[in-house]
Amino acid sequence: MTESIHHKQIKKLNTLAWVITVIVWLLVGAMRRYKFEVPYDLSFLAGLNAFFNTGVTVALLSAYYFIMQGKVEQHRRSIYVAMSLSAGFLLSYVGYHFTNEEIVFCKEGFVRQAYYFILLSHILLAGLSLPFILLTFIRGYMGDYITHRKMAKWVFPFWLYVAATGPVIYFMLLPCK
Repeated sequence: MTESIHHKQIKKLNTLAWVITVIVWLLVGAMRRYKFEVPYDLSFLAGLNAFFNTGVTVALLSAYYFIMQGKVEQHRRSIYVAMSLSAGFLLSYVGYHFTNEEIVFCKEGFVRQAYYFILLSHILLAGLSLPFILLTFIRGYMGDYITHRKMAKWVFPFWLYVAATGPVIYFMLLPCK
């Protein structure tokens, strides 16, 4: 593949990453305002979201382990798992929040402050890291390993934090249902 064709493909994928990011941001903003009546109880999706995020956490830690061991193919597979579980999470998350009312945190004191710190940092970092997760993935997928490596050093800890705090938020909310 010539350099210009490769560059054009990366440019198209970058544009797609930003389009996906904007769509996700709009959906997340809309799901707080709009609720849809469905003939099924979709409250189970909250637990599924925690399951997906736990899987993403394990896949990311595996990917990190494998790349530190120089096992590139296992690293790649782990990232594909993390991306697939993240996509599943996103669909489940949007489905849950468009069909269920938000659960209000019911505890007081330090645990309340801790919950809101975790929740707000989780939401902020999820939104801010999304485009960079996609752009880093594109670099690796397209074989631009130098840029991929540079980006991943910054993106990985944020993605891991977002994935790991998702289940923490779920379990902190359980007594409030």
